[in-house]
Amino acid sequence: MDVRTICLGILTRGSATGYEIKKLFQEDGYQHFVEASFGSIYPALGRLTEEGLVSVRAEAQTKRPDRKVYSITPAGRAAFLGALMRPLPEDRHRSPFVFAMLFSHLLPQERVSAMIDCYIAQTEGKLAQIKGGEPHSCGEAFVSGLGKVIYEASLKFIRNHRADVERQAAHAAE
Repeated sequence: MDVRTICLGILTRGSATGYEIKKLFQEDGYQHFVEASFGSIYPALGRLTEEGLVSVRAEAQTKRPDRKVYSITPAGRAAFLGALMRPLPEDRHRSPFVFAMLFSHLLPQERVSAMIDCYIAQTEGKLAQIKGGEPHSCGEAFVSGLGKVIYEASLKFIRNHRADVERQAAHAAE
C-alpha cells in the first residue's frame, strides 16, 4: 500500500494530525507490514487535501503554532475502499538481517552471533508491542494474530538454527 492509502485508512478511524497518524502507525503495528515516515506522511496529506479526499482544520494551541487536524471526506472514504478493492500486489519481505545472513559464512562468528542477538531482541520488542495492543475490530485482531504467529515462528526458527550459521562462520574464520 502506498502512504496515501495508509493515511486514508488511519483516518477512517477518526480525525488526526500528521503526528498522530505517524504515532498510530507505529503503536498499532502498521509499521510491521507497510512503511511510512513523517517525510512521506505530510506530503501525502497535502496531496489528499488538494484532491478533496481529506479536509483539514486548524486547531489553536497555546505557545505553539496551530496544529492541522485531518479528516477523511466521503470522497476519501470511497477512494480508500476503491484502493482496497483493486488487486493487491504480491507481498515482499525486505529484511537487512535476512540479506546479511545470506552471507553469514563470510563473517566472523562473533558478528553473526551479534546480528542474531540484535534481531532476536528487535523481534521480541515487536512481538511485545503487538501483544500489548487491544484490537479495535475483527480485522485488527486478524492482523495482530497473524503478526504474532509470524514473529513467534521467526524467533523459534532462529533459535533452533542459529548454531548452524554460527558454526559455519566459526569454521570460515579458521
